[in-house]
Amino acid sequence: MKVTLKAARVNSGLSQKEAAKRLGVAESTLYKWESGRNKPNTKYLGRIKKVFKIPIDYIIF
Repeated sequence: MKVTLKAARVNSGLSQKEAAKRLGVAESTLYKWESGRNKPNTKYLGRIKKVFKIPIDYIIF
């Protein structure tokens, strides 16, 4: 089952601010990823997988 990046964050129990901090990005960057305005580059995919504890293949960007 695929979920949006925002849903993955919410399911992990993280606020946008806390998730951005754990990912090492600005809150505005995470907002853009969640809203579909931008996509994370490959540098951040491993971090997203680790922080949200979900395979990258299950996340809709």
